[in-house]
Amino acid sequence: MSDLEPKIPQELTKEVFALAARLYSQANQKYSLLELEQAGLEAQIPPEFVQQAVRELHASKIRSQKRQLKIKVVSLGLGIAFCLWSVATYNTLNDADQKVDAAWAQVENQLQRRSDLIPKLITLAQTYAQDDRNLIEQLTNSKQSYLQANTQAQKIAANAQSDRAIAQFQEYLAKHPQLHLAQATTNLEYELTGTENRISVERMRYNQAVQAYNHQVKSFPTFLLAPVFGFYARPFFMLKLPRLDEFDL
Repeated sequence: MSDLEPKIPQELTKEVFALAARLYSQANQKYSLLELEQAGLEAQIPPEFVQQAVRELHASKIRSQKRQLKIKVVSLGLGIAFCLWSVATYNTLNDADQKVDAAWAQVENQLQRRSDLIPKLITLAQTYAQDDRNLIEQLTNSKQSYLQANTQAQKIAANAQSDRAIAQFQEYLAKHPQLHLAQATTNLEYELTGTENRISVERMRYNQAVQAYNHQVKSFPTFLLAPVFGFYARPFFMLKLPRLDEFDL
């Protein structure tokens, strides 16, 4: 033995021989068909029965291997199908969610358009309704509220405040019909009417997009994956002032 060969510590020799004996025993636990037939004769078992038993065991082992392979193939197929369905579900929900965002952007455009008209209302109120300080204050506060609004909930709340302020202004005009003779008042009324109509149209489209999105989020089996991907039902833009807890702030 070369001095370069690794040395086995004496305390490991028992473990080495024990493992070697077990490996030798396992290697010698295989028997030929002739050996099995001879052992069967000693037990008074005809050779043909030994041969039949070997064939049946071999066939059973093959069937078992085929079943295991089939289970693996089915499991793999189900796994692939689940992954494909998950991707398709995510894409569908994401597409619907983006449509809601796009519809809300159009609503915001119209809300901003109306907000830009409020300074003109304030100017008219200061000119023709100096005695109604509450009206001027309501219009001013509604403009400030919208400017300070950042989230969807805050903007809808600011929109409700603007609704009340504009309604108060229109009520004042109704009580003072002589103001309609001013060209500035007439032009502003036309602008307000057109903006309100556009807001109504965009609000309807937004609610339709939310309805389609919420239907997908809550439908089976999509609702099983929607929360996992971070998709939850979204609130409608109602005419009433919504509660803040209806929104994901």
